[in-house]
Amino acid sequence: MTTAKSAPQLEFSGKYNNEHAKQYLLKHDNGLWRRLSNLRDHQIARKALSIAGNPKTVLDAPCGTGRFWDVLVEQPGRIVHACDYSQNMIDVGMASRPKEITQRIRAFQASVFDMPVEDNFVECVFCIRFVHHLGENQDRLTLLRELHRVTSDTVILSLWVDGSIKAWSRKRLEKKRKARSYQNRFVIPKKTIEHEFDQCGFDMVAHLDFSRTLSMWRTYVLRKRA
Repeated sequence: MTTAKSAPQLEFSGKYNNEHAKQYLLKHDNGLWRRLSNLRDHQIARKALSIAGNPKTVLDAPCGTGRFWDVLVEQPGRIVHACDYSQNMIDVGMASRPKEITQRIRAFQASVFDMPVEDNFVECVFCIRFVHHLGENQDRLTLLRELHRVTSDTVILSLWVDGSIKAWSRKRLEKKRKARSYQNRFVIPKKTIEHEFDQCGFDMVAHLDFSRTLSMWRTYVLRKRA
């Protein structure tokens, strides 16, 4: 069962009021590039779920406004849970996505660092477009340990990693910028995050790159070590 733990407090988490959640819902349909990017993200999600063995139970955490719910419910009979720190994000997603999708979603409000569910709650935790917000090693370890507790088998997660043209470009840009007290997006070296996976009891099954040489986005499929 879940135990009390000190969940990291992320500064950006509190910004998702109802209006901001509505804007986020439309974000990935704004312009041709975003629509194409969204299609590629969905393609990668399908492949990752297949590599994970097409799990019968999945937890989308954090789920935002449900951008991937259509993919998660494609598998007949799959039970899909979803949680987010922002109840506004959940509410907007449940109100805006097609009913044939939302009626398959079992949503609840929670911090992904400390979820009110039992150990081995689902076969797979689906954690997309969140880890790149975690610049601190300890925050990533806290998250990974919680995902390890909640899954009985696999985790699918994505983040920004080094080694691409965009990662190199962002590194140069950051050096030119003046020091800022607040930053909420980070490029994590592949060696660093993969070591953290191992520390937290995961074996890497596969990784899927959005674009091998250009994009920073990488999706990992991890298996919980026995």
